[in-house]
Amino acid sequence: MHRRIALRKSLILAAFGTAALLSACGGSSDPHVPTPTPTPAPDVVALAQATPELGVLVEAVIAAGLVDTFKGAGPFTVFAPTNTAFAAALTELGLTKDQLFANKALLTAVLTYHVVPAKVASSAIPFGKAITTVQGSILKIDSVSGAVVITDGRNRTSKVVTADVQASNGVVHIVDKVILPADKNIVQTAQALPQFSILVEAVIAANLQGTLSGAGPFTVFAPTDTAFANLLTELGLSKADLLANTALLTKVLTYHVVPGRVLKAEVPLNTAIATVQGDTLTVGSTLAITDQRGRTSNITGTDVLTSNGVIHVIDKVILPKP
Repeated sequence: MHRRIALRKSLILAAFGTAALLSACGGSSDPHVPTPTPTPAPDVVALAQATPELGVLVEAVIAAGLVDTFKGAGPFTVFAPTNTAFAAALTELGLTKDQLFANKALLTAVLTYHVVPAKVASSAIPFGKAITTVQGSILKIDSVSGAVVITDGRNRTSKVVTADVQASNGVVHIVDKVILPADKNIVQTAQALPQFSILVEAVIAANLQGTLSGAGPFTVFAPTDTAFANLLTELGLSKADLLANTALLTKVLTYHVVPGRVLKAEVPLNTAIATVQGDTLTVGSTLAITDQRGRTSNITGTDVLTSNGVIHVIDKVILPKP
């Protein structure tokens, strides 16, 4: 009799234990107990609205009439500037917030430049390569000492301070500086950089400024003033002699231009690269260019972005076949 009672108690306790375990594991088959559903991620606009440090960005999106666009299916990658970043940008541009918001064309261009039409997690960023934005211009992203650094079309930089904030229609990376699309073409960029004064004179003398201001895109290996001075000594010419020889000047200058935008990370190494002039050049693993006369020039600065291409700085004028 005592054995039966003990066995019955054991079975009851086992039954209660199993029920408790099933309940804890969510395994109840009771149709009256609802199964909890996960909360869906907000879209990029709702995510920004829920993030206090992105308040000015939200105001800007509303002012530009882009709310419905950024609530769309996407997917989008948004580089989202903080309130502090917007304040700094207004100072840099010499505008008030109201003036920026009233200029809908500028505001739309700036905002859409912060958006890539694809979902790109930080682990999938194509570092060093040209990335096309919704605005249409490109930007570049590099990994610098562990930081994710964006270079914009005006060669300004912005850092990602918070990466991979997930949204239902993409991903948001919060950045510490507003990025801006390019506002200068190759010729205008060279004109703004003092080390290229002779190059600019040469381009004008050869009447190539219209071509190099065109749609392109172009890649220009740009010799410095020192490089041109050394060339004049090598050729035994004065600057006036060189600038007056339009045929030679055009041949030399177009040899420094490659059709297409080729950033440093995309340069085909140890491969013949065709130039606009028609001859080829090669770039080695140390970024030294070998020209058609077996002379070498070092690339000393890379990826100066422009609206119609990219400039790489070189320390020696390169020459095609005689």
